[in-house]
Amino acid sequence: MKTSTAKPRRELIDVRYADERAKTRIGWLDSKHSFSFGRHYDPRNTHHGLLLVNNDDIVKPGFGFETHPHRDMEIVTWVLRGSLVHQDSTGHNGIIYPGLAQRMSAGSGIQHSEKNDSWRLDGDRHADPVHFIQMWVVPDTDNIKPGYEQLEIDDELLRGGLVTVASGMKQHSGASAIRIRNRHAALHVARLQAGDSVQLPNAPYLHLFVARGAVTVEQAGPLAQGDSVRLTATGGQRITASTAAEVMIWEMHAAISG
Repeated sequence: MKTSTAKPRRELIDVRYADERAKTRIGWLDSKHSFSFGRHYDPRNTHHGLLLVNNDDIVKPGFGFETHPHRDMEIVTWVLRGSLVHQDSTGHNGIIYPGLAQRMSAGSGIQHSEKNDSWRLDGDRHADPVHFIQMWVVPDTDNIKPGYEQLEIDDELLRGGLVTVASGMKQHSGASAIRIRNRHAALHVARLQAGDSVQLPNAPYLHLFVARGAVTVEQAGPLAQGDSVRLTATGGQRITASTAAEVMIWEMHAAISG
């Protein structure tokens, strides 16, 4: 996909509420899509900035996504509750859990699966669903060697403030938990207690998603779990937690074009 670093001319704050999202509900999966995904296609809602997918998934125990292919995509998975087993064709496998940053670079081609069956690895069977957010960002270079990276960052999150979880931006070199292959994008996460606040970065494109709890965002108003805001040509607004909350913020200095 082609991308452009041309700066948008018009400031826009676009609030999207949780109930407005497209939904995929089958026996083992409850998935909500912030953007067009699968059979849910809307030409007016294909991406924001460099972000193509922001899926909010709950998977029942013993089920999951069987082995399937990806190509030329940076895929970041963030678990909110439970645990998710990742396996891929490059030989990586492991359990993803809350506080663990994980990135898969599909590059020239990769096969992977994601399942709620961690007892097969750790021996303790459970009956809990796994709740996770999966995000896809386009890379700035196609056909790279597929790769995988993960790092536990729970301690950093407990300290408060915005934590840079994934980034390809030069200024976050050595500071982000994991690296992605796009020099114009970064993901920040904050765990907030009621009354805590953080400030949005300034960027041509921002995507704020409320993963848990409730917050108030300057110029956007109150937001609950599953709500999001797409900001264009603006930034610097304060986010204040109304309850214990977790927010995820994509900072993007380019956008998909064409």
